[in-house]
Amino acid sequence: MKTLKIQLALTILLFAGNLRAQTTTADYGSVIPQPALLEEPAGEAPFVLDGRTCIHPGAGLAREAEFLREYILEMCGIEVPIVKRSPKRRVIELRISSQITGREAYAVEIDAERVVISGATSAGVFYGIQTLRKSLPVADCTQVLLPAAAIGSTPRFGYRGAMLDVSRHFFDVEFVKEFIDMLALHNINRFHWHLTDDQGWRIEIASYPRLTEIGSYRPQTIVGRHGEGGYDRIPHAGYYTREQAAEIVRYAAERHIDVIPEIDMPGHMVAALAAYPELGCTGGPYAVRTRWEIADEVLCVGQQRTLDFVKGVLDEILEIFPSEWIHIGGDECPKQFWKECPHCQRKITELGFDREENPEERLQGWFMREVSNYLGSRGRHIIGWDEILEGDCVGPHDIIMSWRGDKGGITAAGKHIRTIMASEKVLYFDRYQTPGRQQVEPLGFGGCNTLERVYAYDPLASIPAGLEKYVLGCQGSLWTEYVATENHAMHMFLPRAAALAEIQWADPATKDYEAFLRRLPRLLEIYRLYGWTYAPYVLEEIRTLTPENHKTTDKP
Repeated sequence: MKTLKIQLALTILLFAGNLRAQTTTADYGSVIPQPALLEEPAGEAPFVLDGRTCIHPGAGLAREAEFLREYILEMCGIEVPIVKRSPKRRVIELRISSQITGREAYAVEIDAERVVISGATSAGVFYGIQTLRKSLPVADCTQVLLPAAAIGSTPRFGYRGAMLDVSRHFFDVEFVKEFIDMLALHNINRFHWHLTDDQGWRIEIASYPRLTEIGSYRPQTIVGRHGEGGYDRIPHAGYYTREQAAEIVRYAAERHIDVIPEIDMPGHMVAALAAYPELGCTGGPYAVRTRWEIADEVLCVGQQRTLDFVKGVLDEILEIFPSEWIHIGGDECPKQFWKECPHCQRKITELGFDREENPEERLQGWFMREVSNYLGSRGRHIIGWDEILEGDCVGPHDIIMSWRGDKGGITAAGKHIRTIMASEKVLYFDRYQTPGRQQVEPLGFGGCNTLERVYAYDPLASIPAGLEKYVLGCQGSLWTEYVATENHAMHMFLPRAAALAEIQWADPATKDYEAFLRRLPRLLEIYRLYGWTYAPYVLEEIRTLTPENHKTTDKP
């Protein structure tokens, strides 16, 4: 499907121009995220990229070479072979270099004879390739001139994440791969995959088959933000087999992206309770939710069989996902049923929490600690939403994902706990994108996170001096309560992903929103090449710029 899309795009370009362009020039200044170093010495001859060029990969870089070959063909229509021996000239060299510091740092050196893309690791080489890719024109041409240059950069953050919620609305394997392709284009290295929630369980667990037999299906879904349109009466279902999930993990790893699965607990578990009602405080019956409100029904953590269930599920998750980190949620867990549940109250007394002010809060903290310890015994560590701080049981290896603004991250850093900034106030991409124009946008959650607002965000701005090292990075999150189609998902993610990439990678001292808008049209051309829908509102902002160094098109 991807190949057909690109072939169609190139055909349209060819017919639009009536004849094949002969020569075009790369533009390093349009790359997003912008490199820290860009020097283009005057008067030096360019490197000519054409059918006589070849790619020579160093040891361990064969897959990176294949990506580069594919990108050049997709972008420019030029076939560039991969060779085992490096010629003296007209070659793009891929190298691992001990001279580069930083695991994901890269350097690109270009002169008339060769292009050398170097990194301390294959990941660094991959990001150097992305920079070259994004400098190329989207045009069917016979040759591209690469001006002589020295380009280099190191990412600001090691954790550069994006989340896709497939629980509320299921997306098939091919789209998940396409989403991963979007992450690769934007130098994002963590794919947070929200797999389970009240409205659907989306990952096969062999030891608990009813999770997908029952929990992956809901008979209908509310229409409108608050269900004012009633129900659509359309069944919604879908899940990933273990083999499909493993395939996605491999696909992401080839692109230097780590897949972090989320199994949200002890709240957001109604789909699991519908399948195994004995895991709830009341014993049910439960039904997979068809609305979006927070559900009062949660796991009964006072029962040993609940903990056994969680461990059994996680055992299989660990077999599929090699990530060091497993997201276990911990957010939005109402506790009223725990207050009446004999199992939970007995556990509270057994643990001595009955003498404390918030015993149910402490019970959740104990439960999350048990899960964290179990994963720790398996060589893994947890990520949890910032609510897990409230149980006062966060371990030294646990990571807080701060979503309710920056407060959770500030608290975590103050306790010397590592954190990831994922504020809903800025980095939730289910929000609207244009203030006062919600009536013309596709349905969203509410609120407004504009492209400029995302771009202006600094994950470290609110962190006290001296504690910045506890911030691993930041993440954009695409929740899908109101996002039911692939085009809508892309519309919400793009081009805000470009602003996200810049804040994840670049030095904030170099950020300039107007300059960013001037660089954006080249990236929009790449979106169109791949058939990716993006929110067109940015085109109006680009049109308001002075004519200097920018171009655009009316086609989104």
